[in-house]
Amino acid sequence: MPAKRKAHEMAAVDPEADSKQTLYAQFVDENGEKTGPKLQLQVDSTMSQMESLVNQLLQQTEKVPYTFYLNGEEITTDALAEHLTGTAKKEWLAKMEKEGRRVTKKMLSDVKPQVNTEEVYEITYRPQAVFKVRSLTRCTSSLSGHSEAVLVCAFSPASDVLATGSGDTTIRLWDLATQTPKATLSKHTSWIQVLAWSPDGKYLASGSKDRTICVWEKDKCKMALKAHSAFINAISWEPFHTNLNADRFVSASKDGSAKVWKVIAAKTSQCQFTLSGHTASVTAAKWGGLGMIYTTSQDRSVMVWDANTGVPQKRLEGHAHWVNSLALNTDLVIRSGAFDHTEQVFSTPEESQKYAAERFNAVIDAAGGEKVVSCSDDHTLFLWSPATSNKPVARLVGHQGVVCNVSFSPDGKTLASASFDKSVKLWNAVDGKFITSLRAHVGPVYHVAWSIDSRQLLSSSKDSTLKLWSMKTKRLINDLPGHADEVFACDWSPDGITAASGSKDKTVRIWRH
Repeated sequence: MPAKRKAHEMAAVDPEADSKQTLYAQFVDENGEKTGPKLQLQVDSTMSQMESLVNQLLQQTEKVPYTFYLNGEEITTDALAEHLTGTAKKEWLAKMEKEGRRVTKKMLSDVKPQVNTEEVYEITYRPQAVFKVRSLTRCTSSLSGHSEAVLVCAFSPASDVLATGSGDTTIRLWDLATQTPKATLSKHTSWIQVLAWSPDGKYLASGSKDRTICVWEKDKCKMALKAHSAFINAISWEPFHTNLNADRFVSASKDGSAKVWKVIAAKTSQCQFTLSGHTASVTAAKWGGLGMIYTTSQDRSVMVWDANTGVPQKRLEGHAHWVNSLALNTDLVIRSGAFDHTEQVFSTPEESQKYAAERFNAVIDAAGGEKVVSCSDDHTLFLWSPATSNKPVARLVGHQGVVCNVSFSPDGKTLASASFDKSVKLWNAVDGKFITSLRAHVGPVYHVAWSIDSRQLLSSSKDSTLKLWSMKTKRLINDLPGHADEVFACDWSPDGITAASGSKDKTVRIWRH
């Protein structure tokens, strides 16, 4: 039996249809392309039934999980009827409020959705990751060793080593298999503010308040660079799919400049070129996957540079205060190169580079290009598509405080922003529309980290806790207490198994299922 006919029969009204309410539905993909014919769908259809239906329409050999959207709003309930009822109640409440009328619980419970049997409802489906990351439920280790606050933590691309940087001027490497100390790296003379692994996992670059950058190979210092005339704010490596040697990185500093460096055998520095154009501290830098470098500054601008020549390409303006950070929709695939949850082993570096390029292209194709989001002290975020325009795609407003951190979900569909207003906000990464606020922290939120399947989000706060959020229900999954003071840093490993946090209480905590 042809798939379309089979799906139509599956969705059509059953013998008891007279007693069950139905509607006409048309499934469409993310690009607005229609999938299959118009179907008569029971209003009480569950999400798993709709999932099976779409899989049949697309003739999938393996079942793919989907999320569904009606009128641009995600269906987070188990059944379509519950979503329609919730929407009807929201609209009715808004109408009553506008008219200034009193509402009772009984009146609200009597509200039922009005299904128009002549209208065709467009239901958009979006594929999810086939694999699932297990929720973090417990702290498996509390690692002590640092003698000052832990300011930054970063997992290696292979997820086997965790690097942490502290106010005690040292970097510590931790073995994640045994959750024990692996090495202590001492070269800096002030706080460690930045840690960045090369995408092949060979090098670790560290930036400090002492104005120097060190490049470490295992536990040896390969290069110590007197890099800038003020402290280092950011380091970002060139993607593995564009550079097989993974030996170039960009650094950003409070001195108003960014510089591109090449790792060479000798201990001398090799600064390839300086990116001069900002008039104040450069707060963040990202090396994109399409030959561009992106920087943000306290001069309220975002700049785009040619990664091979250092020539400025664009200046993106719109923020009214310091720009604090930026994120790319390709961050995860650039950071982890050929390493992912499948733990594939490649026989040659060229094979692994090819796989890294495939991962990168999959994200770019799905998102329609490389997107950038910037966050600022002006309480707003801007979503940019620098390849197509100097103008922002959207201005994201709603935070009531400084927005200090922002991150794209690994699938590039959702944005999460952390703010001093004690909330995390979620936004649609395609058009910048607000989705919801996640509220549970009682202090400023410093950092957010996504699970690799984009189904969960971890946030760290001044209130000494981490919180784990579900992207399906938009609610708290787990509260993760344990630290005795502010949690400055958190990260989720590229294989999805482990998360780590660094705190003012001088400890590093490892979290797992």
